This record gives sequence, structure tokens and C-alpha cells, in this order.
Amino acid sequence: MEKQSKKAWLYLLPAAAFLGLFMVYPLIDVFVYSFEEGYNSASQTFFGVGGYNYAYVLRDPYFLQALKNTFLLVIITVPLSTGLALIISLGLSSIKALKNLFQTIYFLPYVTNTLAVGLVFMILFKKTPYTEGLINLMITWFGGKGVDFIDGPYWAKLFVLSFYTIWIVMPFKILILTSALASVDETYYNAARMDGATGLRLFTRITLPMISPMIFYLVITGFIGAFKAYSDAVALFGTDLNAAEMNTIVGYIYDMLYGNSGGYPSYASAAAIILFTIVLTITCINLMISKKHVHY
Repeated sequence: MEKQSKKAWLYLLPAAAFLGLFMVYPLIDVFVYSFEEGYNSASQTFFGVGGYNYAYVLRDPYFLQALKNTFLLVIITVPLSTGLALIISLGLSSIKALKNLFQTIYFLPYVTNTLAVGLVFMILFKKTPYTEGLINLMITWFGGKGVDFIDGPYWAKLFVLSFYTIWIVMPFKILILTSALASVDETYYNAARMDGATGLRLFTRITLPMISPMIFYLVITGFIGAFKAYSDAVALFGTDLNAAEMNTIVGYIYDMLYGNSGGYPSYASAAAIILFTIVLTITCINLMISKKHVHY
């Protein structure tokens, strides 16, 4: 038995070494950087150790704006994308003809380059000297007033970013939920129908409990993905996200390293640790909630 255990650890050694080198070590390194005050990347020197970097980041209006944008994006996109994906998956599971075709169509946005999709959204929503944009044209057809969704008010830009994010992530969720629905044993439905259960009761008593592990997986990965959002905003509003008031926490970290405000790895490290703490806390809360509502 001991020999088999050693053999198992030997097989795990390459994966453990890879995770340690590319995940654990960078995390520890970032944690150390976040406490080094006045770090100079050129000379590899700093003048003190303490919590100043965290105090600076938490008072920085650009970070607070990025924090607000990220939280709003998470709150809006994760429930909506998961709920819409579930509704569409239920519809796909209930049809037989052309089911594979519809699944392929819904999955196409996921395999399309995000910047290409962002360009399409800009064409749909952006006002130019030559056109109001297709969405604004549709709004005016119904008697409404056109809105500059890309360079206009904050709520309009947040709407486009949320819409874009949902559009990008929903195909993957549809694929996962469609597979989960297909794996539910029909015996449970047949037994419930014999007892007189129909419609909503079948869904709440059988379907939801049976696919709850997949829903939980999508919610967890959805939260993590939304907190890491950056390319979505760049695709719509360009690289100067602070000017557009649409920066995210990851965008703030990138700006502190390489952007117009770049050259401050200590501030970037502090922001990264704050992001890590937020994601870890929300994940732990979801794990505690899942003990009551997820059925394996």
C-alpha cells in the first residue's frame, strides 16, 4: 500500500511542480510586493514595508470607480446570463427537430474572438457623424430618442458592457445546462407524472435539484469570470478605460503595471491581492450556501 502511495505521488509530482511554479509562487511574490513601499522595478529596491500600498489603492478614485464597475457587472451579468441560459436550455431540450443546429448557433459567440464581437457591438451601438447606429435607429422607429451608448451617459455604457458580457458568456452556460438536462433520468419524470405532478412542480422538484451542481458550477465560474473582466471593456471603449469611466479591477491592475499610470508594481500587487480576497470571500460564501441548496 505504501509503495502504491509513493507511486501516486510520483505521478502527481509534475502537476504539483507546475502549479507551484506558475500559481503558488507568483501569488506569494505578489503578496510580498504588495507590502513593499516605494518599490523601484529598475533598481529592484524599496524604502519600507507596510500597508501604504493598500491605503493608497483603497483611496484612489480610479480604483474605487473600477471596483464599482466590477461589482455592478457581477451583480447584473451573473444572474441574468445564468437565468437566460437555463430558459434557452429548457427550450432546446424540449424540441427534437433542428436541435443540433440551434445548439451550434447559440454556441457560435463563444468561439468568436471577443474583440471581433466588440467591434460588431460598437457598430450596433456607437453614434458616428455618418450614422446613429442600428440600435438607435430601432429606438427612433418606436418614437424614442437616440442615446450614445459608447461615449454617452454612464448608465448607457454600463448597459452595453453588461449586454456584451452576457452575450459572450451565455453560449458556454447553454452548452453546460443542455448537457445537464439531457443527463436527467426520465424515470424520475415518469414516476412524478404517475403521481400527478406536471409543469412547474416537475421543474422545481426534479429538474432543478438534479442539475443544481451544474448551476452552482456556472455561478461560481461566472462570479470569478466577471471579476476578471477586462477585455470586454477594452473591446467596447478602447484602452483608456479611466477616461470612459468603465475600467475594471483587472484593468486598473494592468494600468498600474503597463498603462499611462504604469510603473507601480506595488500598487498593482495590492490591487491584485484585494481582488483575490474579494473573489475568495464570495467563493467561500457560495460554497457555504451550496451545502443547503445543491444536491449531489
